Amino acid sequence: MRNRRRSLALGLCVAVLAAGPGAGQDAARPLSAIDWLSEQAATQVALPQPTPDQAEPGVTASGNVPDVVVTPLDQPAARRVGLVPPSVTGLPDTLWSGSDGAALARRLGDLPALNLPALQQLTYTLLLAEATPPRGNPAPFDLARIDALMGFGALDPAQALMEQAGPTTSPAHFARYFDMALLSGSEAAACAALRTDASLSPGKAHDIFCLARSGDWSTAVLTLGSARVLELVSEDKAAAMERFLDPDLFEGEPPLPVPNRPDPLSFRLHQAIGTPIPTRIWPLVYANADLSDTAGWKAQIEAAERLAQKGTVPENRLLGLYTQRQPAASGGVWDRVAAFQRFDTALNTGSASAVSKTLPAAWRAAQAARLEVPFANLFADRLAEFVLSGAAADLAFRTMLLSPQYETALRTFPARALRAPVLSAIASGDVPGDVTAQGVEAAILAGFRDAPPDIDIIERAQAGALGAALLETINLVHGGGQGDVAQLTTGIATLRALGLEDVARRTALQVLLLDRPT
Repeated sequence: MRNRRRSLALGLCVAVLAAGPGAGQDAARPLSAIDWLSEQAATQVALPQPTPDQAEPGVTASGNVPDVVVTPLDQPAARRVGLVPPSVTGLPDTLWSGSDGAALARRLGDLPALNLPALQQLTYTLLLAEATPPRGNPAPFDLARIDALMGFGALDPAQALMEQAGPTTSPAHFARYFDMALLSGSEAAACAALRTDASLSPGKAHDIFCLARSGDWSTAVLTLGSARVLELVSEDKAAAMERFLDPDLFEGEPPLPVPNRPDPLSFRLHQAIGTPIPTRIWPLVYANADLSDTAGWKAQIEAAERLAQKGTVPENRLLGLYTQRQPAASGGVWDRVAAFQRFDTALNTGSASAVSKTLPAAWRAAQAARLEVPFANLFADRLAEFVLSGAAADLAFRTMLLSPQYETALRTFPARALRAPVLSAIASGDVPGDVTAQGVEAAILAGFRDAPPDIDIIERAQAGALGAALLETINLVHGGGQGDVAQLTTGIATLRALGLEDVARRTALQVLLLDRPT
C-alpha cells in the first residue's frame, strides 16, 4: 500500500518537476545558505551615499502603527497538504488561504452524499488539491478532508494525505491513521508509533492488539482481563479479542455476531479469527479490503463496482476485473461480466454488426450497477469509430454525451443531435433562443442563458475564498438535482460564473441522462 501511494505521488509530480525552472545540469546540486549568500555578494552593487543636504530626516511621515503578524514560537508551521499541484488541478494556490480552517471543516462535514459523477469529481479534486493552508489552525480542515476521502472510499489517497499532515500530530490524527492502517493491512507501522508514544492510543483495545502483534501474548491477555473488568473495552470487541488471543479455546463455538457499529479494529479482528465481515454491509471504505488478490473474484468485482460508482477506482481496473476470466455462473454480477465481455470482444473485432448486437445488453448491465459514466469513459472513444444505426446509434449517442467527448457526439451523430435539441444545446454550451423546454430541462437551459449566479458565492470567491465558494456551489447544485429547479438553475449559472464550464455541462447532461437524483 505504501509503495502504491508513493507511486501515485511520484506520478503526479514527475511532469511538473521535469518542466520546472532550473531543470538543467546546474540544478542537480542544491545551493546551501552560504552558496546563496556568496551569489548575492557577487552581484551586489554599491549604492551612492547621500550628501548631508540630501539626507532624509530620521522620522516617519505618519504616526500610524504598521500591521504586525504574530505567530507563537511553539506553534508548528502549517503544512501544505495535498496530492495534486495547482498546475494539474487548474485551481489557484490561494484556494483555501482566504478561509478559516475550522469553518472549512464544517463545510466539508455538511456536504451531502453525492451520486452525480460530475459533482463527485469536482469534490474529489478539491479534496486532493495542494494549496496554501487556510487561516487559523488548519488541522480540523485536514482531518475533514481525510474523513471526506474515506467517505468516498478513497483509502490510499486518504492515507497519503495523513502522512503529509502528520499521523502523530494529535490523538485525533493518530486515531484516523490507525483506522486506515487496519483497513489497509499496514498496522505494523501504527503499532510501532504507539509503542513510541502511548499517549496517542485510540483506546485500550488498540493497545492489546498491538501487544499481541508484537508477540507479547501474555501481557495482552492480562491487559484484556483488566480492561474488561474496568469496562474499558466493549463486550463485542472483548469477545473478538479473546478468540484472537487464544483461538484454540473457542474451537467449535458458533461465530460471533457482526458488531452493530462499523469499526476497523473489529473488522480486522474478525478477519484474523476466520469470520470476516461482508464488506457490502458496511461503509464504502471497507470495500478496499476486497480488492486484494486474496479475495475471491466475485468479491473483487463487487467491491470495484461500488468504488467505481464514486469514481475512486480507475475504469480500466474495473474492465480488467470484468475480463479476467470466464463467468463462473449466471445471474447478478455474472450476467454483467458476460455482457461486458461480449461487448468488449465485439469492439475488438471491428464489426459494427457485432457492436450493435452486444451494446444494448452491456448498457443495461452498466445501468443496473449505476456505472453509466464509467462505461462511457471506457468505451465512448471506441464507439465513435463505428457507423451505427437504430437503437445502437441511440445508445452510442447517449454514451458519448456522458463522456468527456460530449461535444464530439454532436458531430458523430448529427441526426440524433437534431432530434435532441436540449441535449445538443447543453453539450455545445450554446443555447439558442428557439430551443424550448419545460420542467427540469427548462431550469437547466436557463442556467446556460441569462440566469444570474448566486451573488453571495461569487462575492466570496472574489474575496479570496474560492474553495469555500466551490463547496457551497456543490451543495447548491445537489439541492437542485433533488427537485428544486430554482436551485438547479442558480447552481449551473454559478458553476459557469466561477469558470467551471465543463463541470456545468457534464452536470446538466448527467441530470437529464442518468435519471436519478444527485
